[in-house]
Amino acid sequence: MHNSDAMALSAALLAAAGGLTQRIHEGVVARGFEGLRPAHGFAFTRLAPDGATVTELAAHLGMTKQAASQLVDELVRKGYAERRPHPADARARLVVLTAAGWACTRAAEDAAAEAVGEWVDLLGEDEVRALRDRLRRVAPGGPLRPAW
Repeated sequence: MHNSDAMALSAALLAAAGGLTQRIHEGVVARGFEGLRPAHGFAFTRLAPDGATVTELAAHLGMTKQAASQLVDELVRKGYAERRPHPADARARLVVLTAAGWACTRAAEDAAAEAVGEWVDLLGEDEVRALRDRLRRVAPGGPLRPAW
């Protein structure tokens, strides 16, 4: 692949990711969840399964523990998360989503489905599934980090 082709692909992927992030954020706000930024959504993706420590969240977001702690303080203050005693480590605190945090997560999933639905309208369901599968091969799991 030529450098110009690689740059064109890079630009297209970044534009798609940025557009998708913006659409999800707009969908969350339209569903009544205010005072959030896209970075909060990236934190929710790490907190949603079983909660996380601030250290784990910092690693997921690619930020310092201090910055992650400030983000958690903000989510707690807004009622989207809470700190609980860690079940396996008495020295640590587990950050988990509240009912409002889970509702916001569901709103983000609905907004993502709407945005990807437009891709299906444009490309067809088989093409979007193939795109998903190929992107999973290129970027299998790992942390989801916002573009700061």
